[in-house]
Amino acid sequence: MAMNMIPPAGAPAFLADAGWGEAQILPLAGDASFRRYFRIVDGARRSILMDAPPPHEDPRPFISVGEWLCDHGFAAPTILARDLDQGLVLLEDFGDERVREHLDAAPSEEMAIYARAVDLLVDLHRVPAQAGLAPYDRAVYQREAGLLTEWFAPAAGLDVDAQAYAAAWDKVLPIAERDAAPVVTVLRDYHAENIMLLPDLSRSQGLGLLDFQDALAGHPAYDLVSLLQDARRDVSPAVEQAMLAHYQANAPVSGDFEAAYAVLGAQRNAKIIGIFIRLWKRDGKPRYLDFLPRMWGLLERDLAHPALAPVADWFAANVPTDARGQLMSDQDIA
Repeated sequence: MAMNMIPPAGAPAFLADAGWGEAQILPLAGDASFRRYFRIVDGARRSILMDAPPPHEDPRPFISVGEWLCDHGFAAPTILARDLDQGLVLLEDFGDERVREHLDAAPSEEMAIYARAVDLLVDLHRVPAQAGLAPYDRAVYQREAGLLTEWFAPAAGLDVDAQAYAAAWDKVLPIAERDAAPVVTVLRDYHAENIMLLPDLSRSQGLGLLDFQDALAGHPAYDLVSLLQDARRDVSPAVEQAMLAHYQANAPVSGDFEAAYAVLGAQRNAKIIGIFIRLWKRDGKPRYLDFLPRMWGLLERDLAHPALAPVADWFAANVPTDARGQLMSDQDIA
């Protein structure tokens, strides 16, 4: 299903009111949601128009978290104008240099750039969580992990024990919940395609933040997992271990942080497998199936941690090895 990149009908008037009436509106890539993005060009000026149309989208959480990040010294896009009724938001343009593409072209810089991204998390986790954020609690963890049994299992033709699956998670999630780590703002989608390289290195480690509207208050390991177990980019185990050590050497951690990291990694990767199947089945976006082999590899790496034994046992009993990885055939996709 191709995304319609015709600008929303209200965009010209909105831009005119914001002082960009003569600007061009150029399409940019969308994402896995109903949000769309356009680059606004007026001579040497650049900005980004986010189209987050109600009722499918609500830009207020993005604005709230973004303004909180800016207030605490982090580089979220400055809000230039907004129309909440139409779901239109005009944003600062961070340019085109995403970490993903930069590292594709300059792989020798991987360790240095990931260290900066980890340092940003260290800085973020020194600040108490944004007031008013909902908690990343057991109910959320279970609902998200359940996306695997809800979407993957029927797509794979598996009759799984969903009740035992939830019970297995109930045995391992306390490892993260009872950890004494501080409750922090969890951006939830902190990875190489949502981090921009900025020319000003003194601004938030020189990294611009995107896609944080779903932030919750939770465990600091979650965003570290999001960064180092990237659904869309291979991060080697050597880089992952080096950056995990770098974080622990610079952040206030306590308890068995690596066990909490593995639990939240497994939870996140199980969730994403379910989401990618849902994007295919419900939303007509089969391209997300290409990420499944990576996701299963990451999940199995987490399940190897002794803390995940109950969940690993469930997978061994319910999901045969040959049902993992590249799930769908060409006939299935057609």
